[in-house]
Amino acid sequence: MHLNPIFPTILFDQDGKHHGFLRLPHSRNESAWGAIMIPITVVRNGDGPTALLTGANHGDEYEGPIALQVLAHELEPAQISGRVIIVPYMNYPAFRAATRVSPIDMVNLNRAFPGSPDGSATQKIANYFNETLVPMADIVLDYHSGGKTLDFLPFACAHHLDSVSQQEACMAAVQAFNAPYTLMLREIDNVGMYDTAVEGQGKVFVTTELGGGGTATAQSARIARRGARNVLIHAGILAGEIEYQRTTMLDMPDDDCYHFATYEGLLEPLVDLGEPIEKGACIARVWAADRTGLQPLCYYAQRSGILVARHFPGLIQTGDCLAVIATAMEA
Repeated sequence: MHLNPIFPTILFDQDGKHHGFLRLPHSRNESAWGAIMIPITVVRNGDGPTALLTGANHGDEYEGPIALQVLAHELEPAQISGRVIIVPYMNYPAFRAATRVSPIDMVNLNRAFPGSPDGSATQKIANYFNETLVPMADIVLDYHSGGKTLDFLPFACAHHLDSVSQQEACMAAVQAFNAPYTLMLREIDNVGMYDTAVEGQGKVFVTTELGGGGTATAQSARIARRGARNVLIHAGILAGEIEYQRTTMLDMPDDDCYHFATYEGLLEPLVDLGEPIEKGACIARVWAADRTGLQPLCYYAQRSGILVARHFPGLIQTGDCLAVIATAMEA
């Protein structure tokens, strides 16, 4: 049996606040005995629940890294009961390259679970989280946004699960995060996802989509910072009162929520994020990118609802996700 080569430079069971690294040996042209150094902070104060907070699962998504850097800097042991494990840059090679997937092996960390201790660099990272960090946790918060290719309404979300009690626990934590929108999310393909691995271990799991376009805004960063503290308070780890603001409840009842491009070209959005749309209405048009005078291709809404996600770059390719429509729920 192969053991994962990742070595933490700090202890997980020692009271106090500790900054260090998850050190993954990585021999390469520039450094024969080099390592990938993934920053980590552990804040512990006695016995109690453990929260695992992660950002940059995809390297071009920034709200999580911002919120978790702030938390790692500001959170003190005296403020908590239990333990908080903070990993702002989960997919560190991708984060440094500002790419969705790792430039080392071109593997998408969020499709690599449960990983392998003797696989590629990304597979080793996935395996360490799956086998070491997630089992420590009672609640897991993993930040996402649209990266360079999508833009989202700012929402926190839970998934439809087989276990009613686990789904309810996840939704309660998602509501405590208190993003402007709260969504029951239906994934296109959940095979190999961190979400699936965490939920498969029976943990309470919260994830987000807080914007996009390969950047963060002042608003999205505020939502991310407030959400982390709210989740820790909800989990009984951090003292204080949850800061509630109005949230809109949304659902994705079936695969018709997703709309995909079947033609490449220049994208003309006709509906903005948060706007209502009726089934059969045109969401966007795609114009030819190589000539004038051709009629555009119109993409029609497969259901009525609210536009919660859209393709971000001005050019679109066949197979790209063009838009996502969700339906409003009663709070």
